[in-house]
Amino acid sequence: QVHLVESGGGLVQAGGSVRLSCAASGRTISSYGMGWFRQTPGKEREFVASIAPSGGSTRYAEFVKGRFIISRDNAKNTVFLQMNSLKPEDTAVYYCAAGGVFSIVARTYDYWGQGTQVTVSS
Repeated sequence: QVHLVESGGGLVQAGGSVRLSCAASGRTISSYGMGWFRQTPGKEREFVASIAPSGGSTRYAEFVKGRFIISRDNAKNTVFLQMNSLKPEDTAVYYCAAGGVFSIVARTYDYWGQGTQVTVSS
């Protein structure tokens, strides 16, 4: 079992930056692809970014390319999402997930955190 806890969310002004962290426990995440997803009320959870177990490959949703950066520190069992140039439409609950591959598909992930709210004011 992998237990994931997100942190770093909050209220930020448009154009600002936030760094989310996802701390894992229970098992090392070094063999897991890791992903970040987000969800707003009434909408399905959507892919944001993912990273391969080694950290050597990443994937991003088109709407965050050039603004968000996913990274990981396997020694600290932690994954990060640096969010820059934030827009009001980035407001959502952001979830961290662990799975076998660094897929863009939510159902391929086995473990999920509880989520952290990011609110971007205009």
